Amino acid sequence: MTRSSTAQLQDMFAQSTAVLARPSPQTFERFERRGGLPQALLYVVVAALVSAVIAAIFAPFHREVTVLGQFFGRLVSIPLQFFAFTGLVYFIGRSLFRGTGTYPEVAYSFALFYVPLSIVGTVIGIVPILGWLVSFVVLIAMVYFGYLAVQSSMNLRDTVSSVVTLVLSGLAYLVVGLLIGGMIARLFLR
Repeated sequence: MTRSSTAQLQDMFAQSTAVLARPSPQTFERFERRGGLPQALLYVVVAALVSAVIAAIFAPFHREVTVLGQFFGRLVSIPLQFFAFTGLVYFIGRSLFRGTGTYPEVAYSFALFYVPLSIVGTVIGIVPILGWLVSFVVLIAMVYFGYLAVQSSMNLRDTVSSVVTLVLSGLAYLVVGLLIGGMIARLFLR
């Protein structure tokens, strides 16, 4: 990793800390233009790599998927799902509700909360019973921060347009995730 990438990751981590500590559309507004697609991709790949390594380590406990399957499946699916979801947020917010944000603002804003929350969910999620509870709490947190990020990055301040944008994007995300997961699983099933 280059020195510049390391500095970018440190900046994004500090911005993530601020967003998580002071959740509001105004906090997201402070950071939405400090990065773009390359920075969002770098940050999401870090989350994918953490998830892929942890999944590969614990793959022997899941007989139906190989170590390589877990590793490459997550390394590919997490960024694809993230960018599909944020692309849908942008498209739906702009098309249905005349949101004025840009796609790089949406991707970067979402990366700021998605990456740390997904890493926490992955790391704690390896504990059997605690994992389910943490996954649920992380999901609720992601929905809440997603709501704030939609308001900020798409400039949709009213509740209805923000919620509808997030819900429709979430439904499409599930479909994309199932399709991608199914294709990857077929490649790596034992």
